[in-house]
Amino acid sequence: MPYTEEDGGRLNNFAVEPKVYQASPPTKTEQRNYIILGVIAALLVGGLITVAVYASKVG
Repeated sequence: MPYTEEDGGRLNNFAVEPKVYQASPPTKTEQRNYIILGVIAALLVGGLITVAVYASKVG
């Protein structure tokens, strides 16, 4: 780890900085997959809400 010594003998420990890179935009296939996963997630949440509503009316 990189240490720096200050006046008076105190040591400072600095974190190792990660390498910076530029993100690339998603490809057409990745965009399609994100849309499909979003639709599936929305259907799952909608189904869970529907089940909760019907279950709360029973009884």
